[in-house]
Order: sequence, then structure tokens, then C-alpha cells
Amino acid sequence: MTFAVTTPDLQEKNFSQNLKLVERIAQGDDIVPVPGIKRQTYLKENVAAVNIVLTPAEITQIEAVLPQDAVAGARYSASRMRTVNR
Repeated sequence: MTFAVTTPDLQEKNFSQNLKLVERIAQGDDIVPVPGIKRQTYLKENVAAVNIVLTPAEITQIEAVLPQDAVAGARYSASRMRTVNR
């Protein structure tokens, strides 16, 4: 079973709707997702993201394109949700 199969927001209908949201907000060749860390060598790059500070104007622009309630599907399945914040 793949991760996408067990993650509601990545399942068929939800995925296509959420991909449309990503396409509206992710622009430029320098925008990439940080899906996790498989190698320690990438840890510094991922941790450096904590230093990114968005201006109030940038936050307003993002919220206009991608309201918090726009994402389709839950982030975790019910069984995976039980393991969050353990």
C-alpha cells in the first residue's frame, strides 16, 4: 500500500482538486516541496526553511489564493491520525 492510498488528501478526487490549488500558488522554478528527509545531508537545507519570514502582504496573497479550508480531504487517515503527537 502506498502513502497516497492511505492519505485522504492525496486520493483521486482530493488529489486533483488539491493539485489545482498548488498550481495557483506554487510559481517559479525555485519552489519545491520538502516531503521529508531521507538523507542527513539535506537536513540543513530543510531546517533553514525556518528562517523564511513571509511579509503580511505575502500572507494575504497566499490566503486569497489558498484559503485554509480549501484543501480537500483530511491530512491523515483515521488510523494514522491516532499516531500523531504521540
